Amino acid sequence: MASVAQRALEGFSRSLAKELRNGATAQLLYVGDGAESQLEGALRFFLSPKSAFVSGQVLRLQPCQAQVEDWTRPLSGKRALITGAARGIGAAIAETLARDGADVLLLDVPQASEPLQALAARLGGKALALDICASDAAEQLLAALPDGLDILVHNAGITRDKTLANMTPEYWDAVLAVNLKAPQVLTQALLDNGALHADARITLLASVSGIAGNRGQSNYAASKAGLIGLAQAWAPTLAEQGISINAVAPGFIETHMTGAMPMGLREAGRRLSSLGQGGKPQDVAEAIAWLSQPGSGVVSGQVLRVCGQALMGA
Repeated sequence: MASVAQRALEGFSRSLAKELRNGATAQLLYVGDGAESQLEGALRFFLSPKSAFVSGQVLRLQPCQAQVEDWTRPLSGKRALITGAARGIGAAIAETLARDGADVLLLDVPQASEPLQALAARLGGKALALDICASDAAEQLLAALPDGLDILVHNAGITRDKTLANMTPEYWDAVLAVNLKAPQVLTQALLDNGALHADARITLLASVSGIAGNRGQSNYAASKAGLIGLAQAWAPTLAEQGISINAVAPGFIETHMTGAMPMGLREAGRRLSSLGQGGKPQDVAEAIAWLSQPGSGVVSGQVLRVCGQALMGA
């Protein structure tokens, strides 16, 4: 009967979230035995404006030994790598992790070297111009991380949209290579070479498209769903080292790219959520900053949707 009641709570909390008004949100947290002492970090996030575009979510908290020592700079002394960091969501993630005290290494393709270098200089971090699909990408990355890594954020991603009937092998392979294969290969290399410290935090940028699917995005949805599967599959093994791995699934996020969409499509994207609006890159960045904290090892192998409780895949 306990399982029945707990499952009923999920339906109740999601329905409640859809009935709230004026930007109010609701979440459901299951607190496992021994995880009570780590509840503070989750509450600090979910009860603050930092989670303004997160609603109707269900997360399970498990015991974690690591603790945040300074809530004003919870990532102080941590080294972080963010891929796809030159602009948009990646840049917002880099800025937010640096704000919270992390030393940041920003990675993007060589074509984005100029904005990448400028952002790194502004944040007091370092820049690495690298094609993550290159045959020697793992070797180059390891060479740039002589002191290892505490936080890894796989944000880099591309789209090549076509209906499946018109999908070319080149479009399919390119999206799977950047969005799914590269994160898997690079993370494995970091693990195999001891470059990811004990109690490291890994976040994979998925998408609600990977949960609900999206017409004309079979390649993109497959790659993002694969990242969710990667987090779920690796979590039990990485837990032995205190490492957590999670997926963050953004919904309709207002960026320069969505700004170029026709107004009707933009408005439709905004209305496809319980909050009736689009999110900002900062909304995604705040979720990742929370998952990057030492105490956020209480969450692993899970998906946190930053989508305003999007109706897609709800």
